[in-house]
This record gives sequence, structure tokens and C-alpha cells, in this order.
Amino acid sequence: MALKHLKTAEFDAAVEAAPLAMVDFWASWCGPCKMLSPLVEALAEQYDGKALVAKVNVDEEPDLAARFGVMSIPTVVFLKNGREFDRKVGVMPPDAFISVLDKNL
Repeated sequence: MALKHLKTAEFDAAVEAAPLAMVDFWASWCGPCKMLSPLVEALAEQYDGKALVAKVNVDEEPDLAARFGVMSIPTVVFLKNGREFDRKVGVMPPDAFISVLDKNL
């Protein structure tokens, strides 16, 4: 499951099909989002087959951003069986994301 770019229409099915999901809410104009992007891409490769690592462009999918109450970006939401259980806001070191993923696999 390499990095996926999710749209509203496919979001629920994709997240519910994965035992664990990490979703990065971002925008192309956001500097911190650009800083976080290489890490998200690396995690998608590292957790391929174990967790869904996805991105949602808040400009293209404002309903999804509103549904998750995303007030600032980047916001990374972690879901298990389709339900949010954790989130990280802003650019953080890799361990902040890896520890959540490893603990919940």
C-alpha cells in the first residue's frame, strides 16, 4: 500500500479496509506540509502492507478536513478500524509518528 492520495468518495472504504491508517491533511501552499511530505512518503514505504499511509489535500477535500476538525495543517490523523485514536499537529520528528504506528500494529 504505497502512499495514497484520498478523495472524499473513497476515504471511508480505504480507511476501514486498513487495520491501521495514518492520514496527512495538507495543502500545496503550506511550507510545513512540504517539510513533512518526505517523511510521510518514507513511512508509506516503510509500513507498506502493514498500515495505510495516505494524504488528503484540504483545498480539494474541504469536507473531509471539516469532518475531522482540521484547523491547522499539517495535521496527521491516526485511525484504527476507521476510528480516530490519535493525531499530531505540525511538523514533528519521525519518532512521533513511528511510535504511534508501531504501538498500534
